[in-house]
Amino acid sequence: MLNFGESSREKEKERKDYLRALFYHRHHNYYYFIIITKHSSILLIILKLQLLLVVILQAKSYVPTLPIRNTNNNNNNNNKTIKTMLPAIDNPKPHVIPEGENATPLEVVGATASDKLVIIMVGLPGTGKTHVSRRICRYISFFHDIPSQIFNVGEYRREMLGVKLPASFYDHSNKEAVAKRKEACDKALNDLIDYMNKDGVRLGVYDATNSTPETRKKVIERLDEEGIGAKKIFIEVILDDDKALEENFRSVKLSTPDYEGVDPDEAGKDFIERRKHYMDIYKEVEDSEGSYFKILNYHKFVMHNIRGYLPLKVVHFTMNLHTMPRTFYLTRHGQSEYNLSGKIGGDSGLSKNGLEYAKRLAKFAEENIGTKEIINENGKRESVSVPARLWTSTLIRTKETAQFIKHDTLENKEWDNGDKVSWVQFRPNARRNLDELYAGSCDGMTYKEIEEIYPDEFAARQNDKLKYRYPRGESYMDVTLRIEPLAHDLERTREPILIVAHQGIHRILYAYFMGLSREEAPYVRIPLNHVIVLRPHAYGCEEERICLMPKHEMISDGQDEPVTSMPVKLSKVTNEQNTVKEEKNEEVMKNVEDPIIDAPSC
Repeated sequence: MLNFGESSREKEKERKDYLRALFYHRHHNYYYFIIITKHSSILLIILKLQLLLVVILQAKSYVPTLPIRNTNNNNNNNNKTIKTMLPAIDNPKPHVIPEGENATPLEVVGATASDKLVIIMVGLPGTGKTHVSRRICRYISFFHDIPSQIFNVGEYRREMLGVKLPASFYDHSNKEAVAKRKEACDKALNDLIDYMNKDGVRLGVYDATNSTPETRKKVIERLDEEGIGAKKIFIEVILDDDKALEENFRSVKLSTPDYEGVDPDEAGKDFIERRKHYMDIYKEVEDSEGSYFKILNYHKFVMHNIRGYLPLKVVHFTMNLHTMPRTFYLTRHGQSEYNLSGKIGGDSGLSKNGLEYAKRLAKFAEENIGTKEIINENGKRESVSVPARLWTSTLIRTKETAQFIKHDTLENKEWDNGDKVSWVQFRPNARRNLDELYAGSCDGMTYKEIEEIYPDEFAARQNDKLKYRYPRGESYMDVTLRIEPLAHDLERTREPILIVAHQGIHRILYAYFMGLSREEAPYVRIPLNHVIVLRPHAYGCEEERICLMPKHEMISDGQDEPVTSMPVKLSKVTNEQNTVKEEKNEEVMKNVEDPIIDAPSC
C-alpha cells in the first residue's frame, strides 16, 4: 500500500473509491503501464495481467538481431555474443536504393540536363591536355560513379589516317591536311553529342587543340544547335616553361602512338616543328568566350565564371594535376598475428614473419625508393638520395611494418616552384583513410566462423563484394568514398610514395590507377610480402610486382597456413591489359591461390 500524505486535499482524495497513478516502466524497449490502486487485491490481479500481456507482446513483436561482439579486451569471455532485441517495424513501402540493401550510393547528386557538363580542352601540343582529360574522367567516374567519356581528336585522326604523320601535315597552309583534320574533329564532336544525349550521362570531354576563338565558337554553337542542355567550360593548359616542356615531351609524348619506336632525337625535332605550326595561329581563351579554367605551367590557375557542383569538383581536382613522372609503391603490412589464425580485421601486431618482412622493406625503401642513380660530372654512375614519402594506416600492423625505415634529413630540398626546405626522409604519416575495411560485428572472426554463424551474410557478401556492407561495418563502396580525398594528394605529389596499408585499400588504389572498374576492385590480388610499383602516365599505368620475401623463406612457426581462407569468385587475369576480369555466369567458388601469401583480410 502506498503511504499518502495527510493534507486536507489528500484526505479528500482518499474518500474516493480508488486512486490512479500512472507510471512508465521500460522493459526490453517496450513501455507498459502499471496502474496502482489502494485496493491491494485488485493491484495484484492487474499486475499479473500486465506481466502476461508483456510476455505475449514480446513474443509477437520482437525478433533477435545479429549478435554484437564484445570488444572489451579485459573480458575473458570476449568471444561470446550478446543478444539484442529490436521492435518489429511496420514498413510495407520501404525506401529501396538502386545499389541494394545495406549499401551506400556513391553518387548522390541528381542528373538533370542542367547538371551535365561538357569540357572543351584548349592548348598547344605537348602541354598535357590528354593527361588532364584522362585524369578528370577517371577520377569522376571511379570515385563519384558519374558516367564520363573522352573524345580525343588525335585518336580519331590516327584511326582515319594512321600514325607517324609528318610535321608538315599540321601546317595550316596545307589545305588538304586541314580538311582531313577537320573531318576528324567533326567525327569526335558528333560522337560527343550522341553521348551527351544519352540518359544518365553527366560528363563529356572534347580533347583537341581548339587553337583559335573561331574554332571554339563553332564548337559551342554546334552544341547549342543540337540542344545539349549542359554547362560548357574551356580548360586551357599553357606550358611555356622550356624545361617543363622538354620533360613532358620525354615522359609523355614519346609514349604516344605518334612517336612509338621513333628515335628520341628525331621525334623531338618533329614535335618542335609540329608545335610551331600551331603556335602560328594559337590564341588564348578570353573572358568573352565563356566559362574557363586556365592552367599555367601547373603552378598558376585562373578561373572565370565557373559555378555548380560538378564543374567546381572538376576544377578542384584539376588543380592537383601535373605531368611530372611519379611512382607509387603499394605494400600490405607484414604477416600479422590475425593472418596466422585466419581472422579478418582487428588491430593485431606482426608475427615473426611480419617483422622479418618489415626489415626487408626498410632496406628496399632505402636502396630503391629513396635513392636513384645519376651520371655525375665525370661521366660515372653514382647513387644519390631523393626525397620520398611514407604513408601508413593508423593500425598497429602497418606502423610496425614501417618501424625499421630510416628517417634521415635531406638539406636544401628544392621544390619545383623554387622553394628550398629541409626534408625528413620517409617521415611517418599515419592516415585513417588508409585503415582496412571495417568488418563491424564480424571483426576478429574467421570466414569459416562467419559462414557458420551468419550464413545469410556470408552468402550476400559472396554475391556482391563491392556493395555488401558488414553488419555495423563498411563496404568497399564506403571505403572508396573515404579514400577519395587521397586521390587529390596522390595526383598532387611529385615525390615517390611508399604506402603501407591493407588488402582492401590497395585493391581500390590499384583499380583506380590501372583503369579497372569498381566492380573488379574487390577481386584484385594483393599478396603479402610484395611491393607493387605503379607508374601512371597519360596513356595508362605501368606495373611491376616485386617479391621481397618468398613463401619458402618465411620463418617456420609451427603453423603451415591460416585456419581458413576466404573463398572468392573464380577470376582470371588478362595479361595484355593487366586487368582482372570476373568470369561471367560462373558460380564455381575456389580458395585464394595461397592461404599464406594471400592471407585473408576484409
